[in-house]
Amino acid sequence: MEEAVTKKFVHEDSSHIIALCSSIEVCLSHLLKRRTAGFLRSDKIAALFTKIGKVNTTASEICRKVQEQLQQQAEITRTQSTRQESLQRQGSSAARAPQPLSVQAIKHIWVRTALFDKVLDKIVQYIVDNASKYYEKEALMHDAVFGPILAALLVGPCALEYTKLKTLDHFWTDPSANELVQRHRIHGAHRGQEVSPGRRPALGIRKRQSSGSMSEDKCAASAREYVESLHQNSRVHLLYGKNNVLVQPKKDMEVLRGYLSLHQTAETLTLKWTPNQLINGTLGECDLEKSIYWDYALTVPLRQIVCIHCHQLDCGGTLVLVSQDGIQRPPLHFPPGGHLLAFLSCLETGLMPRGQLEPPLWSQKGKGKVFPKLRKRNSSARLVDQDGVVEEQIAADYVFRIVYPGHHHGDMMEMQGFGGSPLSWQQGECTSHMSSCLSCSTGGSNASVECNGCFPSVSSIPLKMLCQNMKRQIVSRAFYGWLAYCRHLSTVRTHLSALVNHNIVPPDKPCEASGGLSKDVWSKYQKDCKNYKELELLRLVYYGGVEHEIRKEVWPFLLGHYKFGMDKKDMAQIDEKITARYQQVMREWKACEVIVKQREKEMQSAIFAKLSSGSSIDSHVLRLIHRDSTISNEVSRKLCLKSTPTLTTVVTPAMLAPDERPLVEFDSPDSGLPSSRNYSVASGHSQIMSSIDDGQSMEEDTTPTGDKLCKGTRFHKSGQLFYQCAFEQIELLDTVALNLHRIDKDVQRCDRNYYFFTTSNLEKLRNIMCSYVWEHLEIGYVQGMCDLLAPLMVILDDECLAYSCFTQLMKRMSQNFPTGGAMDTHFANMRSLIQILDSELFELMHQNGDYTHFYFCYRWFLLDFKRELLYEDVFAVWEVIWVAPRISSKHFVLFIALALVEVYRDIILDNNMDFTDIIKFFNEMAERHDVQHILQIARELVHKVQTLIENK
Repeated sequence: MEEAVTKKFVHEDSSHIIALCSSIEVCLSHLLKRRTAGFLRSDKIAALFTKIGKVNTTASEICRKVQEQLQQQAEITRTQSTRQESLQRQGSSAARAPQPLSVQAIKHIWVRTALFDKVLDKIVQYIVDNASKYYEKEALMHDAVFGPILAALLVGPCALEYTKLKTLDHFWTDPSANELVQRHRIHGAHRGQEVSPGRRPALGIRKRQSSGSMSEDKCAASAREYVESLHQNSRVHLLYGKNNVLVQPKKDMEVLRGYLSLHQTAETLTLKWTPNQLINGTLGECDLEKSIYWDYALTVPLRQIVCIHCHQLDCGGTLVLVSQDGIQRPPLHFPPGGHLLAFLSCLETGLMPRGQLEPPLWSQKGKGKVFPKLRKRNSSARLVDQDGVVEEQIAADYVFRIVYPGHHHGDMMEMQGFGGSPLSWQQGECTSHMSSCLSCSTGGSNASVECNGCFPSVSSIPLKMLCQNMKRQIVSRAFYGWLAYCRHLSTVRTHLSALVNHNIVPPDKPCEASGGLSKDVWSKYQKDCKNYKELELLRLVYYGGVEHEIRKEVWPFLLGHYKFGMDKKDMAQIDEKITARYQQVMREWKACEVIVKQREKEMQSAIFAKLSSGSSIDSHVLRLIHRDSTISNEVSRKLCLKSTPTLTTVVTPAMLAPDERPLVEFDSPDSGLPSSRNYSVASGHSQIMSSIDDGQSMEEDTTPTGDKLCKGTRFHKSGQLFYQCAFEQIELLDTVALNLHRIDKDVQRCDRNYYFFTTSNLEKLRNIMCSYVWEHLEIGYVQGMCDLLAPLMVILDDECLAYSCFTQLMKRMSQNFPTGGAMDTHFANMRSLIQILDSELFELMHQNGDYTHFYFCYRWFLLDFKRELLYEDVFAVWEVIWVAPRISSKHFVLFIALALVEVYRDIILDNNMDFTDIIKFFNEMAERHDVQHILQIARELVHKVQTLIENK
């Protein structure tokens, strides 16, 4: 099921399929009758399916398909043993030769075929319904509980889709986590270093390049895809293309030749210039991706361009693009031959119908588009001949504006980054002729160009005002950018200030702490506690951990069992107190366990008696049998076991019929079952009390067990309190039975592969867990608690000490379980952190299915990363989490989770992972992380947020 979710398909040759089929065959083969196996005792599954196929049509169809597959495999085996000619004849007779099955597939072919045909659950259900014909009474399939459960569990696998498709490049298209990490290590060595941070910390981990550089395009596509995009394709229309266009990227560089192209999509118009070195094929594929020429390539969206300066020269033409912020792009030098005019003509065509050039190009018969004929005037004096005719020269320089007629001029300029209207660029009469061209002054000349009909004006005034306006806009944009940063920083402080401590504890003052808490330092502390402050010891643990040999002594201090500064006498008193308390709790729940087991034994006896007599079983008994799957810890939450209850309606013995007074019944009196619904109050109470203390009377019962069983009430001869306590006892016994059953299941499967957990240590683990749950029945046992207790048992190796430390640990961890509300807080804080510290990764998560809910971190927070790390690494991470509230942050687990994501951020971004991909990746990477590197990144992230808040 997990493979189907994470990989979106299940392959028929998957190892999970083989494991599932093997497990099902073990269940089906358990205590199979000899006459059912018949002559095929070596293959019991085949005999079982063959026998069922005689009376069941579904199984009969599976038998037919299996026989066909076996015959095909035999034919393939014979064919492979002959020569090549025979193989060719076999291929010509069939459209497609069947592929041979693996050895494991043939071994489990019966169950495997039924599973792929999605009928395995129906066949198993038929076997369960007719188990008496094929199995012994003690068989698993004959059991009234386990047989139906197995059939129900197979419904899910039978609903999946299975495929034979596995392409030759499946290791590339659907790689494992190990493959992704290996690729990242190979390619990561060639990547450039990060941009060094400035004095003021940025709000994002990565800085983006400007829109004019090629670095942004590299993030979206590979180098080869970019070069291919320069040509005509189905997505982008190529309007213009010209090679050998010269560009000088920097002043101290030589001029580079490149390919200039103009591309149009449905919404955008983009200008690109690419150096010839990137497209002439002289560089290899690896050298192409890391070539320095990518820094010189240009990608300019025309929406960002306001003005275009054109200069006509004898050697060609030069074009300069001016963007919204007044910054000029590197000049583009066209070769001679009218290429500049051809480019402007294609540009004007691409801008229509939304935009246009102002002034527009003129159309001339026989020549097509031409530059507008403008008069060039001398700014100092107008040369007039005797007839009054002005001496004219044809203008060689032009300034074109890109305008969008659908927008108002003022609004358009506001959008493009200029605060004022273009009417402020000129004064006097020229303000009424904005459709005329603007002047272009180059080389410091005093000449100005104006259209026919423009009134003469002094050219220096509009140029001076234009410069002043641009200067004001640049200063204004800088100011408002700084103001927006400050406001955003204030918001960041508001949201993140509660996640970290404001006091920064450095790792090198008063001494270097990277060595951690060593054995020598700890021995000096034990000899003289006054020489070492508690904060200094915690600082050593935070930055360097604890030496393994002294963890058993240090952990009780870190968890709060002992207080720093205690002498051995005080520690011994605490140990004695905890031991006495633990033994008392053990006696209490063990006494209750005796009653629970007795009830279950009587219930089973009554059920077997009913079955043997042929009577039907009451519905409430079935619910009790399956109570682990139907009763949740809501029962515990509904019971307020430590408060005195109130009953709205109290039933006294006098109100009951004479034959109903001895029993508290919820169903018919003739059920005959000693369940919690038909249980003797007097006998039940006497059993409980006698198990705890036979010498105590009912009216003087003051032990904790008596208080818990009766919730602070005492037995009196009056019927109200008698039946009130009886109801509470029944609810209590049901709750205890449920929790004991859950604990037993989890203890048996808790870290079975770790050497420490032998039978005796598992028994200690169960004792501690039952004792804790007995004291916290309002919470009850929740899956995962054993995972939190197991590392404490490994290090402390003392039952009473582990019980006390686990109780201290659960004060924080219990809030992560469903009864608490810390998990939602963790998710919200995680969202805020990654949104501020790594906005690029947050955008990817938001786009790919929006998994910014961070549910893939649930197991991390629930168990403090216990299942993600090796045992030795769990010890190192836990002790840092325990001391972090005093050193850096009470929410250090958030920064470990963020560090775990940041370590693999490049892999996540490069592979564009969605929610299922990231779950699959981290599941496969479990127990393979570099913990010291992750802790170092987590500490750096905490320091980054602390510095961000202080604004140093």
